[in-house]
Amino acid sequence: MVIRILIFSVIVLALDLYFFQAVKTLTQNLSPDKKVLIIAIYWIVSVCSLVFALSFRVIPEDGAWKAFKLYGMSMVLIIMISKVLGILPLIFDDIIRLGNCIGNFFAHGGDIKVATQGITRANFLSKMAIIVAAVPMVTFVYGMVKGAFDYQVRKTKLKLAGLPKSFEGLKIVQISDLHLGSFVSTSPIARVVDIVNEQQADLIFFTGDLVNNRAVEAEPFIDLLKAVAAPMGVYSILGNHDYGDYVEWPSSEAKKSNLQRLVDIHGEIGWKILLNENVILEKDGDKLAILGIENWGAMLRFRKYGDLSKAYQGTEDVQTKLLLSHDPSHWRGQVTEEYKDIDCTFSGHTHGMQFGIEIPGFKWSPVQYVYKQWAGLYKEGGQQLYVNRGLGCLGYMGRVGILPEISVFELESA
Repeated sequence: MVIRILIFSVIVLALDLYFFQAVKTLTQNLSPDKKVLIIAIYWIVSVCSLVFALSFRVIPEDGAWKAFKLYGMSMVLIIMISKVLGILPLIFDDIIRLGNCIGNFFAHGGDIKVATQGITRANFLSKMAIIVAAVPMVTFVYGMVKGAFDYQVRKTKLKLAGLPKSFEGLKIVQISDLHLGSFVSTSPIARVVDIVNEQQADLIFFTGDLVNNRAVEAEPFIDLLKAVAAPMGVYSILGNHDYGDYVEWPSSEAKKSNLQRLVDIHGEIGWKILLNENVILEKDGDKLAILGIENWGAMLRFRKYGDLSKAYQGTEDVQTKLLLSHDPSHWRGQVTEEYKDIDCTFSGHTHGMQFGIEIPGFKWSPVQYVYKQWAGLYKEGGQQLYVNRGLGCLGYMGRVGILPEISVFELESA
């Protein structure tokens, strides 16, 4: 642990020193007082950011400390990312100058001639470094203030082969990845509840990650979430963060107790949680099966709690099957290979990395290099997958480009 802290500190300080070259160049013609003030502010912010990052684990998560911890860490991440991007013009220039020095060395028989007319160029590159750093900083701060709460209602006509006539026009709302531990106020969730209920859905699905780590994070929101309702029920599953795998527990019993409390909260809210099981809905003699499994991810770092074979039992003769599975990698990892009669899978998990570009006809996010199916509707053969972009935030307390989503589906016969 100590070695990791030292390595991290050295890397961060090296980054700070490198970016400081741009600050130093741009302040060289200022008055001594202004120069000292800007440099002092730079190093105070840099040192405080490092201290905050190193002490993150020991900062309390309740009361006023919660907002300080969540938003403070976001600002630290923004500052570090901005500096990393900002030093790119400086690194590029240093590489060119190093190449010139090496070329001069061999061209002049070992004499290295240092350029003396680089002041204008140095100023230009320093300004470029500041601009390159400022753009993402402003963008990410805006994402915290506005993007995180810019809830989008996305409507999709879901065409299913063999859909029973009684379920034609069935309206389903899907929400996912609330991450209630990342909210410092109940107001955003109250707004989400209102938007969901405005859709007048027949069915509501919640596809995992109610909390970040601990069941207690959901306690302040129980009464609010009780208002989420649909005539044919609200069905939910667990996500990878709901198991408490990413925090330390005093004992295995404490961890089990936390999970049980979270499962109980789903019940208190009025949601039917599906733990590797299914529910068969009947209407006018027709049937539709809803299967829900615990978290199942194709990546090794995610534990496979899900058991689709167990959830599938009893649905063999049901024509239309809808699966709730938190991690979209499960679709290609098992569903399309072994359960070809599952018509559509509803997932979340990726958040679209909370960062990307999404315009009509084009979408991009760094998460696509990890998950091939990361946002929206995907089709393969007669099967479909919808990946909800999530409602909450994790790590970075904002969203840029990939906005929080409430999905609305209307079932149609293909």
